[in-house]
Amino acid sequence: MGGRTAGEPARRARGGRTGDGLAPDDPAALRSVAVVGPMGAGKTTLVEELLAATGTIPRAGSVTAGTTVCDHDADARRQQRSVAPAVASLVHRGVKVNLVDTPGCPDFLAEVRAGLRAADAVLFVVGAADVAEGSAAPTSALLAECRRAGLPAVLVLGRLDHARADEDAALAACRAAVGETGEVLVPVTRTERADDGTLRVTSLLDGDDPTADDPDDARRELVETLIEQSEDEALLERWIGGEPVAGAALREALAAAVAARALVPVVGVCAPARVGLDALLDVVVDAVPPPTAHPPLPAHAPDGAGHDPVLPDPDGPLVAEVVHTSTDAQGSRVSLVRVFSGRLCPDSALSVCADPLRIPAPRDGEDPTGAGAATVRVNRVYAPLGATLREVPWCVAGDLCALTRLGAGATGDTLCAADDPVGLDGWELPEPLLPVAVTAADRTAQDALARGLARLAATETTLRVERNADTHQVVLWCTGEAHADVVLARLRAAGATVEVTDVAVPERETIAGPATGLGRHVKQSGGHGQFAVCRVEIEPLPRGSGVEFVDRIVGGVIPRAYIPGVEKGVRAQLEAGVTPGRPVVDVRVTLVDGKAHSVDSSDQAFQTAGSLAIKEAVAAAGTIVMERLYEVEVTVDDAQLGAVLGDLAARHGRVVGTEPDEGGHTRVRAEVPESALLRYPVDLRALTAGTASFTRRFSRYEPVAGV
Repeated sequence: MGGRTAGEPARRARGGRTGDGLAPDDPAALRSVAVVGPMGAGKTTLVEELLAATGTIPRAGSVTAGTTVCDHDADARRQQRSVAPAVASLVHRGVKVNLVDTPGCPDFLAEVRAGLRAADAVLFVVGAADVAEGSAAPTSALLAECRRAGLPAVLVLGRLDHARADEDAALAACRAAVGETGEVLVPVTRTERADDGTLRVTSLLDGDDPTADDPDDARRELVETLIEQSEDEALLERWIGGEPVAGAALREALAAAVAARALVPVVGVCAPARVGLDALLDVVVDAVPPPTAHPPLPAHAPDGAGHDPVLPDPDGPLVAEVVHTSTDAQGSRVSLVRVFSGRLCPDSALSVCADPLRIPAPRDGEDPTGAGAATVRVNRVYAPLGATLREVPWCVAGDLCALTRLGAGATGDTLCAADDPVGLDGWELPEPLLPVAVTAADRTAQDALARGLARLAATETTLRVERNADTHQVVLWCTGEAHADVVLARLRAAGATVEVTDVAVPERETIAGPATGLGRHVKQSGGHGQFAVCRVEIEPLPRGSGVEFVDRIVGGVIPRAYIPGVEKGVRAQLEAGVTPGRPVVDVRVTLVDGKAHSVDSSDQAFQTAGSLAIKEAVAAAGTIVMERLYEVEVTVDDAQLGAVLGDLAARHGRVVGTEPDEGGHTRVRAEVPESALLRYPVDLRALTAGTASFTRRFSRYEPVAGV
């Protein structure tokens, strides 16, 4: 059937009038926040209830007409987890609030960083019962990510209706996780529970005089903290003088303290009961800084040269960035874009500048140069509501939008005016360290696998595809098991019947000592025969020396024209390995003697003789199997240092040094065999509750431990 598919009306709803809130003209009427938190904290529920409470969607969790906001990816629905940042916007008190719901699973850290890049502040969601359920470590790791992003934050204590909810304990745990960063966590709401269990959340900022008598002094603590952190002299004088302090003054002080990252307001909510949602939105509108307060972004020219920083100016030249790329139900690419300067309008031609830091290591199938700036045309601009795209007339500085069929633009690329190309310095992506070997189930599935990998390359920024030249395996490098599950599910959804196999570790061989080998290739079958004889000596060399070939033929026993053939046969056999799949390295081969025939000798005959000679020499010398050794650097909490050191020793790793790192961490440098690193990302996460990280770099080949 031709024409528009049934999903099109839901996916691309018309809209975009200036007054409907979808396309504000003034960045001061914008707030963009990334919703961050560990798995199970209730982020998606909170976002959907906020949208439903403001009338943006019919009801929370609605799947009618494409209004599912989060977990709209089919793989995510099957696994009941978010795997990509999902964006939705609502309007509260005339201010457009963009909510960027990020995954809580540690495997999707790149998507969390993309959400932080798209936002001006963070809504950090922690379940009030999570302290008792052991999520302190993931919470600490995510808090560290937010601190590195340098964004102001609001702490949301959710799941207040849980049987084990304990606001005080959760707040104390978050304060401990924040540590000595200088940020002060202070509640701006009070939770009250009636005898029948009904919850009520009230704002401590409301009223003409929020400092009036309070049985628990919560408001007084808030005022004193605001005075201290905002350094508001006028507010201090009024407080000391005993004058009433109105809510408006407190909100101004709160906004100043939050913008300075000196204070983190804490809001209690129960999203399913829609308790505390208005108070939370009020804090977002009143305390979260607008996009115009976003710090200037470092930038570069398309050729990598320096450039002035990009200022958050709605009247400046257009500078935007693709922060995430996905595909819709029809397989078309959808690019989530943050506008940092100027205004992005439909029917405009833009330059696409790639991040030079990501160009040197392209994925398979990508342009290895990546130089210069491509040009694309933007047809329509959309305001995303999860999977639903609503057309808007523009996207001003500080706002988020979605573009379809962008073509050359990929995640991390900068979109700018064609006559003023500029690129933003990109953000760091986590390195995929978990290898998964896949093979097509049959020959007919090979083409589908290739197509599926090409499609994934456009959206999976942390997926690296390797076609190993030694093992001839297709290896998918993922960030963890959950990421691998999603990648495999998407390949199968694209029609690729793939099977997971064990990852093969490349090995080498060297010789145990010197030896001699004779290669004799003599055949006579009528006409010209084949005659070549050569004798070689082989000896070991230091690690990393490779293969040396030395010619010591005297007296012309082998004509000079045939000696290159001997070397070619020797090198080819060493590369193929005497044991199949194990090249022989770090040896010197010396050609010392041989025989030739004036008629039957040939270059090909001496290639064969050289190969036979080296086989005999290596067999006589004896071999040593060698495996790849990697330099590993692990960053771990001091409290877990002993467990990590013991685990490295069990993997035949050799610790070469430790040094203290900031924030109560230690960096451990070790050398570990590759075979012991295949599952290390998963094992290290389990050993340290997800708080440790590591990097790896190939060092050299060493004899297999214990052999």
